[in-house]
Amino acid sequence: VQLQASGGGLVQAGDSLRLSCAASGRAAPGRAFSSYTMGWFRQAPGKERDFVAEIRPGSDITYHTDSVRGRFTISRDDAKNMLYLQMNNLKPEDTATYYCAANPHGTYARLEIHYEYWGQGTLVTVSS
Repeated sequence: VQLQASGGGLVQAGDSLRLSCAASGRAAPGRAFSSYTMGWFRQAPGKERDFVAEIRPGSDITYHTDSVRGRFTISRDDAKNMLYLQMNNLKPEDTATYYCAANPHGTYARLEIHYEYWGQGTLVTVSS
């Protein structure tokens, strides 16, 4: 599975951005993108990579970490093999490189060890 994240940039506090993650390939025969749990993580300069949000197969179950809940929304378009992160009311503390990740087993996934495939990251910088 190959993941390509995009959509980052330099914005001002209060602005919005939508990150995208394009998925290609398959983890195993018969295991399509629609069956994966997908997630977003972020890594601020000098800090560890942190979980941001996950979305299970079928989009019925999503979870956002406390610091972004109400501002960020994870979503997916299985027909296009795409994952999104809509980020509203951005704050300077949201500045980080954002990574998308895939768990091909479709299970609970809120830790890095739950994910087998990672995108290359896209940088989001929020100025005050």
